[in-house]
Amino acid sequence: MGVKRSDDGDDEFEALFETKKARGTLIYRVFAVSLFVAICFVYAYRFNQILTGEGTTRWTWLGLVAAELWFGLYWVLGQAFRWNLVFRKTFKSRLSQRYEERKLPEVDIFVCTADPDIEPPIMVINTVLSLMAYDYPSHKLSVYLSDDAASDLTFYALLEASLFAKHWLPFCKRFKLEPPSPAAYFHNHHTLLTSPPTAQEFSNIKKLYDDMKKRIKNQTKLGRVSSEERSKHSGFSQWDSYSSRRDHDTILQIILHNSKDEDGNYLPTLVYLAREKRPQHRHNFKAGAMNTLLRVSSVISNAKIVLNVDCDMYSNSSESVRDALCFLIDEEKGHEIGFVQFPQKFDNIIKHDIYGSTLLSLIDVEMSGADGYDGPLYIGTCCFHRRDALSGMKFSVGYKNDLLKSDERDNSIEVNLHELEVKSKALASCTYEENTLWGKEMGVIYGSLVEDVMTGLCIHLKGWKSVYYSPPRKAFYGVAPTTLLQALVQHKRWAEGELQILLSKHSPAFHGHGRINLALQMGYSYFNCWAITSLSKLYYSIIPSLYLLRGIPLFPKMSSLWFIPFAYVIVGESVHCLLEFVLFGGTIQGWWNDLRMVLYKGTSSYLFALIDNISKLFGLPDSPFTVTAKTMEEDVSERYEKQVMEFGADSPLFTVLATLALLNLLCLLGILKELAFGEDWFGTCEKMSLQILLCGFLVLINIPIYQGLFLRKDKGRLPSALAIKSTILALSTCILFYMLKD
Repeated sequence: MGVKRSDDGDDEFEALFETKKARGTLIYRVFAVSLFVAICFVYAYRFNQILTGEGTTRWTWLGLVAAELWFGLYWVLGQAFRWNLVFRKTFKSRLSQRYEERKLPEVDIFVCTADPDIEPPIMVINTVLSLMAYDYPSHKLSVYLSDDAASDLTFYALLEASLFAKHWLPFCKRFKLEPPSPAAYFHNHHTLLTSPPTAQEFSNIKKLYDDMKKRIKNQTKLGRVSSEERSKHSGFSQWDSYSSRRDHDTILQIILHNSKDEDGNYLPTLVYLAREKRPQHRHNFKAGAMNTLLRVSSVISNAKIVLNVDCDMYSNSSESVRDALCFLIDEEKGHEIGFVQFPQKFDNIIKHDIYGSTLLSLIDVEMSGADGYDGPLYIGTCCFHRRDALSGMKFSVGYKNDLLKSDERDNSIEVNLHELEVKSKALASCTYEENTLWGKEMGVIYGSLVEDVMTGLCIHLKGWKSVYYSPPRKAFYGVAPTTLLQALVQHKRWAEGELQILLSKHSPAFHGHGRINLALQMGYSYFNCWAITSLSKLYYSIIPSLYLLRGIPLFPKMSSLWFIPFAYVIVGESVHCLLEFVLFGGTIQGWWNDLRMVLYKGTSSYLFALIDNISKLFGLPDSPFTVTAKTMEEDVSERYEKQVMEFGADSPLFTVLATLALLNLLCLLGILKELAFGEDWFGTCEKMSLQILLCGFLVLINIPIYQGLFLRKDKGRLPSALAIKSTILALSTCILFYMLKD
């Protein structure tokens, strides 16, 4: 960490952030090399067996070789983001001493919502209020809410929030509140403050919040805003031409501008936007909403830094803006950084994380590994962007970091808000992007279900770097899926979108050479190939177990030297994954649950993602976009808290999982019968040990499915029709395979 001279040469200063390499990197690299050697020995064994195998078995061995070759290649790709983990630390005190008040840049904050039924207005405004309460000059903040449902209920809630903000923001700053979300604070206030407000102060602010919450919920129960409430604000007149969510004019309202709170301090600018939609025009979902916000905000505030969050991701730390600025305006390296990505964390995760929603390997390990090559991915939320980079500008060596140049508005100058709104509305037209580069080279890039990853990749391809920062106090908290179906559908969409990137003109594998470094190419390709891994996982989940049923070994026996590399790969990788999971804050039971979800995603979500991508090549319809539910029924919540897996639906995803689980159970029962009644049980164990182990593992990890099929009576069980269908499929497969001869 060195001392550097400022651009004007008048003073010296220290860096605003530092980077440290992860401990144990050398040990891991030695282990990874040894594992690679063992994998090579596995390949040597397989190729040797192909040359000596015959008939059907030879084709089976070819399938195993193909699966294991893919597993090996995929493992090598994954090492790119584990080879060089780094962790960052910011120095906010230096930032404040150097730039406080006079030079700090303005920040635009984008919040996107799409459905008031799935994303309740009270949740949305809690996110908005938490973002307005940043420990940052309020007059330099502008918060934009994009409502793709054009819901008058959401607009009403935002109006209520704007009134409550006049009391809430001074309260937050007076007592240095953490978290600054009202709902989160009132839920945990007794444990979160070192110097809490008096009982009277707390009671007053709590009453204001409860009254607001009650008014919003009353309107929500009606399903619309009452005529009495509509008459109180002229903004509701914009709904007079409203036809439906997919057919309406642009609705834009600057709710707060140069407004002051109860202490006489300026409040952040607050804007509501529902872009124009027509049935005959594509609206590109969240990506289209983000691009509209980019254009509209360029007229109203035009801050050079843009933060975007999902509507459920409330701010958990009032320091996040300052943390991001430590990277973006660092005098030595800041000009190279296109965006700063914070972790996506969830406040509804139960202790052992039954659905693997923490994504620990991705969020805490692989993103830090990507940061080692200045290229963590943009994940669509909790991200601070440089507007120039997000708007499509290419990085060049001569690029100047102009974030500190003051273009801020003079609050003493009156602005004609009506004229500003009219000018902004034109930029939200559904035809504005026609024959432009928006969505192609500018803004958020279209063409993938994971438009965020695609956009981050394009920013990297244009020469920008990125940073991943996980502060001691988590910056944002959101809502994770609380049912298995929600989790699997979410991962299906992600895997489908990642494969779309691989096949696009922006593919890091085919078009990234020379534009991003090799490690980033490998890392991006690792994620892009999620869907393809389904074929290998399916093969390994079916074929070894079926051959176990017939007593045909597909792996070396325990007395063979060839057994050693197989054992080393299995034990070594399992122990490494367990240690990694626990060292990064997980539990042993959580690791087991995560392992289960890796299997479930790989054999269902990724399979259907692959099928959908292939279908699109033949012109079949796209998969519908699904917004993840942010609320749940009481009985579902109770089962979630008890860590009981929630099924409750007849889905093709569940049919695949249940059939695979039953098939492996039948195969295991078959070999156990052979061991119990056969003459040479020891010889059978010796030659079939790895297949028995694999089949036993698949049975053990599928216990929740067996419970959902046969033992549970609650509404979260698997439907009876699905149980019958899966049993017939599994039993038929086993019988047919057992009857076949080589």
